[in-house]
Amino acid sequence: MAFLGLFSLLVLHSLATEAMFPDETISEWSVNMYNRLRATGEEENILFSPLSIALAMGMMELGAQGSTLKEIHHSMGYDSLKNGEEFPFLKDFSNMISAEENHYVMKIANSLFIQNGFHVHDEFLQLLKKYFNAEVNHVDFSQNVAVANYINKWVENYTNNLLKELVSPRDFDTVTHLALINAVYFKGNWKSQFRPENTRTFSFTKDDETEVQIPMMYQQGEFYYGEFSDGSNEAGGIYQVLEIPYEGEEISMMLVLSRQEVPLATLEPLVKPQLIEEWASSVKKQKVEVYLPRFTVEQEIDLKDILKALGVTEIFIKDANLTALSDNRELFLSKAIHKSFIEVNEEGSEAAAASGMIAISRMAVLYPQVIVDHPFFFLIRKRRTGTILFMGRVMHPETMNSNGHDFEEL
Repeated sequence: MAFLGLFSLLVLHSLATEAMFPDETISEWSVNMYNRLRATGEEENILFSPLSIALAMGMMELGAQGSTLKEIHHSMGYDSLKNGEEFPFLKDFSNMISAEENHYVMKIANSLFIQNGFHVHDEFLQLLKKYFNAEVNHVDFSQNVAVANYINKWVENYTNNLLKELVSPRDFDTVTHLALINAVYFKGNWKSQFRPENTRTFSFTKDDETEVQIPMMYQQGEFYYGEFSDGSNEAGGIYQVLEIPYEGEEISMMLVLSRQEVPLATLEPLVKPQLIEEWASSVKKQKVEVYLPRFTVEQEIDLKDILKALGVTEIFIKDANLTALSDNRELFLSKAIHKSFIEVNEEGSEAAAASGMIAISRMAVLYPQVIVDHPFFFLIRKRRTGTILFMGRVMHPETMNSNGHDFEEL
């Protein structure tokens, strides 16, 4: 099972004091953002939700006009769409994701926090409700402690208490006029769950060749699997792609694993939207032995520098044109934060690995083995449309007590 909680926070200050959304657009933007994050933290875990960020930026786009609007539109890859066409796409996609709750839970919630007495155009509020079903709350940002507690409680409610301390009192002051919050929560059961009694302690080798002991889950079953060439001669030039579906098979986690001798950094530059589509269309269902870490990753990303690097710059300066939101021409975006959490385990967040009775051997291989004991790239996607919901990598899984045995002891 995997649990994910994501949020984006956009804070505005006053200077004075199955939708047919183009999948290649989201994929291209996702890869570009991943590469920016990779460049800023070469040895760090990465986790973000393109969906969450696209929704947050869509809310900001509703309030923008002139060159500020054009810049956001271009940077998000919407040039091929007619004016405003992205909003029905985003709305329909959000509704489609949220409606398919029979096999998984995915909640998308939006909220607009407005300073008491601060005027926001009625048309903006109507469009915000129409396209993003946004909540509207009036607060007094000068009471920064109370506001921070209020927003943090809101986020906790929508992420099943997984994301805490989204904001701090120092994020707000007397010139804060508006905060836009976007929260995404996903919880999915594997179609074929891992048995907790099969989990054992295993060594995970990082790219710097240091090792950490982690709980390693195991199962043998039918999964979507393929081997691909990276165009080099290192370790045979082959890497593995494994797709593990969640219940219902509408959503899956795709894992991309280089050979242990090859650092993940060697493989990452190859990741392109076209290659992701090739992985999805080429993997075949077959029996595979899977060794997958039970891990958690939590990350907070300062989106301001990332978005500026991707071409969204004007909204962060005093020349920002947000007059579709308010007549206040001194309004600009001062903060953009994205925080994410993922837990991947056997069957649930409370699942514990007991001492097992099943011996697992790494000898006598009858089927392909995917042993995720070194850094890997992953994404969670809609299988039918290819839309990327989450993307990231694990360079160092959080050490957890497996209460199990070493594989080498078996």
